[in-house]
Amino acid sequence: MARTKAPNPEVRRRILDVSLDLFATKGFAATGVQEIVTKAGVTKGALYHYFKSKDEILFEIYGKVFGRELDSLQRIVAEGQDPERTLRAIIVDLVVHTADSTRESAVFARGGHAESPHWQAMQEQWRRYQEGFRQVIRDGQESGVFAAKASPEVVSWSVFGFTNSMHTWYRPEGRKSPAAIGDELADLVLTGLQS
Repeated sequence: MARTKAPNPEVRRRILDVSLDLFATKGFAATGVQEIVTKAGVTKGALYHYFKSKDEILFEIYGKVFGRELDSLQRIVAEGQDPERTLRAIIVDLVVHTADSTRESAVFARGGHAESPHWQAMQEQWRRYQEGFRQVIRDGQESGVFAAKASPEVVSWSVFGFTNSMHTWYRPEGRKSPAAIGDELADLVLTGLQS
């Protein structure tokens, strides 16, 4: 009777790291499974032991990022602060998380991933995040704390456009920390929402 190999978290992590690097530099569609296994120093069998497909690797990468951001947003909203403080905290948190995930952002921006059940699940997480962000703005507008000059959709897309492009310009060694950048962006957004 053949013995099943025990899972090796280091091999799994190496496959994820190499895949992330390749997807960020070449794009998801242009990266082949053979290239991943060669760079990771594993066999195809090892890759398929941990992941059923290249798409599943991408889902794992995105799922962690989207899940972490959604959890953070829900935690901040649950604190029950006023709309200004809540929106500021969400924006700063999103900028800090995005700065920590620039390679993942680069993969997302490059696109080229297959429409699959995994992708649909990630899209649902992203929709939930967007709706939570917009609800904070709506609540602030309905209570008169925020002006209704701009819709929650336009405000949110302004912030998401900023964070989605961070992989092109943000550098960890730069003179501003992610929190300082987030505060500056929050100042800009909140000034635009002043009633």
